[in-house]
This record gives sequence, C-alpha cells and structure tokens, in this order.
Amino acid sequence: MSGVLQAARTLRWYVRQLTGEAKWDEYAEECARRGEEPMSRREFERHRDHEREHAPGARCC
Repeated sequence: MSGVLQAARTLRWYVRQLTGEAKWDEYAEECARRGEEPMSRREFERHRDHEREHAPGARCC
C-alpha cells in the first residue's frame, strides 16, 4: 500500500508542477511571510501570462 501511496504523491507533485499550482502556493506563502496581501489568483495568472509573453527568456522565437 505504501508504494501506491508514494506513487500517488509523486503524481500529485508532478501535476501541480506542470499546471503551475505550485507556483501559486509559493507566491501565497511568500506573501504570508512578508505580511502582504496577495493578489487574487486571477490577477496572479494574468501577471504570469504577461511575463511569459513579454519576457521570453531562453526561447528562440
């Protein structure tokens, strides 16, 4: 049973990383540490999308 549980946890971690859910949690935790009010989830996602479009980093195109 523990092997199945570990596989489920690994899958959950992977999906959260893939979908960006972990980024939101990291942001919310950082705001809590600083004592700041976090932006809404919608605003956070819009900001991430804007950054990806306007600061492509290592992308070639």
